[in-house]
Amino acid sequence: MRVFLASRNPKKLAEMQRILAEHAPGIEVVGLDDLPTYDEPVEDQPDFEGNALLKARAGLAATGLPTLADDSGLCVDALNGMPGVLSARWSGPPKSDDRNNSLLLDQLADVPDGRRGAHFVCAVAFCHPDGAELVVHGRMDGRILREVRGSGGFGYDVLFAAEGHDLTTAELDPVEKDAISHRGRALREIAPQVASVLATAG
Repeated sequence: MRVFLASRNPKKLAEMQRILAEHAPGIEVVGLDDLPTYDEPVEDQPDFEGNALLKARAGLAATGLPTLADDSGLCVDALNGMPGVLSARWSGPPKSDDRNNSLLLDQLADVPDGRRGAHFVCAVAFCHPDGAELVVHGRMDGRILREVRGSGGFGYDVLFAAEGHDLTTAELDPVEKDAISHRGRALREIAPQVASVLATAG
């Protein structure tokens, strides 16, 4: 059984494969680079759920495979919840984690440690050829550090320390990160539901 994840990010694909395998052994997660190309939708929705559904519906329409898609981002208290849905494009095109992180550090340079709270949000959507649609949300609270640390993860992981942790999420090993991350929480919630839909649909 193949499930399509509308992403090119190899770390995200590996994360999805690890967590789904716990609930539905034998499922193979394939990404955008594993299938013929199609016109991907512009992520123009005002919230994470809207963008996740947009991508999942487009993936299903293009591939015919049960499709998972996520939209996630960082919401910083001192920036009134931004960058939010603009997280991947915060510093403008082309997308660059390094430039995004540098911009965020600059924007928070004068913000004291006690006011550097932030949280990651993830919406994961699943669309099945029989018409079933699911959406779940995950959240990870923490704070923004003053320097880049770690080489794991992606995006803003190098600047984010989760609540109760001194290490950034880029310094945690993958299993530990999966256990607390916004995406990990959302995937663990949706994985048994996906497995149930797939089993029912045969």
